Amino acid sequence: MASAGGADGGVGRLASQRAVVIFGTSNCCMCHAVKTLFSGLGVSWAVHELDKDPRGNEMEKALARMVGRNPPVPAVFIGGKLVGPTDQVMALHLAGKLVPLLRDAGALWL
Repeated sequence: MASAGGADGGVGRLASQRAVVIFGTSNCCMCHAVKTLFSGLGVSWAVHELDKDPRGNEMEKALARMVGRNPPVPAVFIGGKLVGPTDQVMALHLAGKLVPLLRDAGALWL
């Protein structure tokens, strides 16, 4: 696992601290949509707002490499694994695969 100053800007360490971790920015409407989806499902999530973090630029570059696009937000991790941005999360949800993934990660109990 990467250290706080590792090649991934500490993303790996932060992503593994909770069952659902969202990397976003405070004014991102798609980040808000993802948070609203998870809240509606009863999922407790952690968010790391890159525009408010002193290492935000470093983490944003690392996330852009992981996600394959820039800007990379929101970048959603479930169970410490990258799920992807909003379109990937919504595709999983529409396919009925998001809730089982959340259960497996311990983010849902019902």
